[in-house]
Amino acid sequence: MDYGFNSSAFFDSVRESLFGGSLTQSQVDGMNAILFAWEARPPSRDLRWLAYMLATTFHETGRAMTPIAEDGKGEGMEYGEPDPHTGQIYYGRGYVQLTWADNYKRADDELYLENELSCYDHADNALRPLIAALIMFRGMGEGWFRGDKLADYFNTETDDPYNARDIINADKSEIWSNGVSVGKLIEGHHDAFLAALEDAWLGDRCDVVVKPI
Repeated sequence: MDYGFNSSAFFDSVRESLFGGSLTQSQVDGMNAILFAWEARPPSRDLRWLAYMLATTFHETGRAMTPIAEDGKGEGMEYGEPDPHTGQIYYGRGYVQLTWADNYKRADDELYLENELSCYDHADNALRPLIAALIMFRGMGEGWFRGDKLADYFNTETDDPYNARDIINADKSEIWSNGVSVGKLIEGHHDAFLAALEDAWLGDRCDVVVKPI
């Protein structure tokens, strides 16, 4: 294979840099789904995009690296009420938390998900790893969530993983752990994932966009 990643090299790297020396099978499976989706149809040649999505997943899932359901399942939130048409509740699901019925419908429309694969008709489909990965790729790449998108923060002139948090949430300056802000915390995760991806990349280096010097 002349493209893609050496998975052993990738997991050896992140095991030490991000997961304290050990990985569960579910963490490996979750990351493999993301890497597989990227290799099958990469939304960009820029590995920083993939690194930032992995870093966001790391944060949003609490290191689980598998699609998860929102704690509380939308209780007390406007989107936490059953939809009058489907009876489904469109609380946060996935690698990144997809909420609101309209966003579930958009996922169906953009990814051509119909019938048993529909996220609107069967909301828990947003927890399927491959569907969750594609929602994350398209959502963060095209600005589904807050209007900001990956190309705004990672391009040939810009390398800004701190402010890229605005793609998902406006909480980048909030203090999260050991006095570190959410934005800085995810920036550190991004840097570790990027180093692992660059070391594991099997393609021609000229095929990959790198951050500006």
